[in-house]
Amino acid sequence: MPAESSAHAIHRLEAVTNDQLQSLAGLLIDCVEGGASVSFMHPLPLARALAFWRGVADSAARGDRALLVAEDAVGIVGTVQVLLDQPENQPHRADVAKMLVHRRARRQGLGEALMQAAEQVARECGKTLLVLDTASDDAERLYARLGWQRCGVIPGYALLPQGGLCDTTYFYRLLGD
Repeated sequence: MPAESSAHAIHRLEAVTNDQLQSLAGLLIDCVEGGASVSFMHPLPLARALAFWRGVADSAARGDRALLVAEDAVGIVGTVQVLLDQPENQPHRADVAKMLVHRRARRQGLGEALMQAAEQVARECGKTLLVLDTASDDAERLYARLGWQRCGVIPGYALLPQGGLCDTTYFYRLLGD
């Protein structure tokens, strides 16, 4: 499922190479250094970032999740995951997680392209409902613009990478034909 977004190619990884693991770890570290609340505290050691991505790669290889990456001439600059493996009473649903864009590639339409690719993969996998949460005001605006429905805010949900509580906002999207 290759897609193009200006100078970025988006594709699904079912097997992840060591070079790709290194690039994904660098992307995660960049986002955490930039203040993104994405489950990790600053400073994020490379070993911890690599361990996270190894787990993601194993899950993608099993088909439990779709791992999408966006690459430019330099390497991986964005990613998003679609968590396909859900409880047996929710086979129609998937979660969208870890939509990350490197600081050098922001404000170029990459977040929108990644989300559209995630929605397409979810459709191809038979999903009709997507759910996500975010602690980013910029991401909230993007999701709303793409037709996601805001459910509500949970105050003080997580810590920012450098400390201090932040809220999280939940969204859902019904996937039509």
